[in-house]
Amino acid sequence: MADDLFKALADPTRRTILDELTQKSGQTLFEICARLSMKHELGLSRQGVSQHLAVLEAAGLVETRREGRYKFHDLNTAPLRHIAERWPAPHPPGPEENTP
Repeated sequence: MADDLFKALADPTRRTILDELTQKSGQTLFEICARLSMKHELGLSRQGVSQHLAVLEAAGLVETRREGRYKFHDLNTAPLRHIAERWPAPHPPGPEENTP
């Protein structure tokens, strides 16, 4: 699972998609394509964006739900928390640990 996560995060376009979902979760493919085109001047096809979303979904970073004929994409940060918990930051030594 971590391999899929790192692969998904390695691409700058996918990170931009995650940024957009952070600002507004629950977007359709059309909305995501429009935001990428207007705000970031990325000229990706709908199929290209759909493929990026599939990689993000396989990594667990994006969840989808259907309502009628629309498919909504939501951000899921749980996989990122698992990575952060995997390598906890070491605690700095306290004042009593610095004295010989």
